[in-house]
Amino acid sequence: MYPPKQHQDNNIDHMIEVIKTYPLATVISVKDHHPLITHLPLVYEDGKLIGHIDIYNPQAELLKGDNDVTLIFAGPECYISPSIYSTTQLPTWNYIKVHLKGKVRAIESKAALKQSLITMTEFLEAPDHKYTLESDNPRLDKNLDYIEMFEITITDWEGKFKLSQDKKPSDTKAARKELIRANTQSITHFLDQIF
Repeated sequence: MYPPKQHQDNNIDHMIEVIKTYPLATVISVKDHHPLITHLPLVYEDGKLIGHIDIYNPQAELLKGDNDVTLIFAGPECYISPSIYSTTQLPTWNYIKVHLKGKVRAIESKAALKQSLITMTEFLEAPDHKYTLESDNPRLDKNLDYIEMFEITITDWEGKFKLSQDKKPSDTKAARKELIRANTQSITHFLDQIF
């Protein structure tokens, strides 16, 4: 059976936690048999996702009118070397992904758009809240005509949590430790290379 049952997590609370922790979604829709893909932060609210898109993005027109959309949220991931296990294994890749399907519709209200941008900024600034997007910010008002707000009603949830669950407990724990170590090291290495 594929995918293996032990790598599926159907707990919606776990998937919501991934969405809240890693809110940058890969948004996929199809126009004339061609996929359109955009990366957008989305905020989860009561079974729906709220987002904003530049009006000049070719995908913007597909985020209206009750169209279908597919979303991927990506959590941590890394290569798992057999050297971390206490038993003989083959190399693998561990990851956390959430795949969603839904129906999207545009929210036309400028007042709702403005409040949504403020609310999203507040969410993304957590927990430190070093910046507050004020409602009287002139740049905010100036840009409202170039942004469209949409909401996605989630119709299908799929959690893919491949975390060495099929191994003995000590190996699963070692894989978890490696996932944390590798993600911390990868970020540092990547940033050192490009900056």
